[in-house]
Amino acid sequence: MPACVLAYSGGLDTSVILGWLMDRGYEVHAVYVDLGQPCEDREAILQKARNIGAASSRIVDVQEELCRDFAFPVLQWQAKYEGIYLLGTSIARPLITKECLRVAREVGAQSYAHGATGKGNDQCRFQLAADALEPRIEVIAPWRMEEFRRQFPGRTAMIDYCQERKIPVKATTAKPYSSDENCLHISYEAGRLEELTVNGVELVEFGMSVSPQQAPDASELVEIEFEAGIPVGLNGQRVSPLTMVQQLNKIAGKHGIGRIDMVENRFVGMKSRGVYEAPGMTVLYDAHRYVEQLTLDRDLMHLRDRLSAEVAEMVYYGFWYAPKFDALLAFIRQAQQQVNGTVGLKLYKGNIIVDRRSSPCSLYDDGLATMEGGGAYNQTDAEGFLRIQGLPQRVHGGMHPRKY
Repeated sequence: MPACVLAYSGGLDTSVILGWLMDRGYEVHAVYVDLGQPCEDREAILQKARNIGAASSRIVDVQEELCRDFAFPVLQWQAKYEGIYLLGTSIARPLITKECLRVAREVGAQSYAHGATGKGNDQCRFQLAADALEPRIEVIAPWRMEEFRRQFPGRTAMIDYCQERKIPVKATTAKPYSSDENCLHISYEAGRLEELTVNGVELVEFGMSVSPQQAPDASELVEIEFEAGIPVGLNGQRVSPLTMVQQLNKIAGKHGIGRIDMVENRFVGMKSRGVYEAPGMTVLYDAHRYVEQLTLDRDLMHLRDRLSAEVAEMVYYGFWYAPKFDALLAFIRQAQQQVNGTVGLKLYKGNIIVDRRSSPCSLYDDGLATMEGGGAYNQTDAEGFLRIQGLPQRVHGGMHPRKY
């Protein structure tokens, strides 16, 4: 009997796929990669896999690694896909694949299965990560198989399958939303969210945050300390990456921070609509940018910003384990060496307001920047500076006068 490792979430798709693989003669080893999913009962998920008939089921806890080695380097890049999405799902997929392949090596499995659809981005992230880490592994993607799609043409058929086999799942025909949870964020797709006339943030039952309207009427101050572009301290206390994210999720979620509703361009070419919440990471992105404003050289910051969109695209598409991405990670580690400092932010009804900032590496010089008379900057120097900068314009304008 061939062995297969299944990236098992306990949700609708992977619960159906577990039974479907067994029906086709596979010995299935279910791996639940613990990413800090905030709304899930881990032991119940493992027991469900056993009840369905998995040869083994296990939890692999990678929450700290997810924050430290995956989310925070992306934070250093200030990478947001299409300027909005903080990549919470995208960041996690290469880590899930890495852990599943470790289990596959341990149990002697030659196949790795996942529940990503043939329409979405996750199939790309799982596949590309597996290709890079274990080129000889067989990747089983049931949604790309016509036989599977005939049996399960949609989520309603999958829900019926689970009901027939008494497999408990959260999705129902009334609320057939597809969600992905980890300690960084929760995403929501499908169901009525596919109707663009529906207000997504009012429709979804969020798991990490309240609405800004329900948030407290008083602001709350949080203080975050950075070392080399990595958040290390919260409100005067040194904390681990995971603790940083978890505590900020609670604080920022209470104030309605970090909800977005967007239509995005998937890697496979179609547009899709998703609703996301990432309260803690949203605060960290703002805090990081404020410390950078003090400490990062202008040209270096602008170069990073130009590359940031490409980094976000690589993460979103699934090219985490690629030589170019290795080089980009090395670049950002060097670029962030002087991004040290502390920023105070006030959180209020969905808003993040900078209150104060300081850094031992600050490049801000009030003697140069002051608008008052005197100071260390000689304004007469600007005359020669602008004569040189304007030379090409004067030459070109003399030869090719512009009408105005």
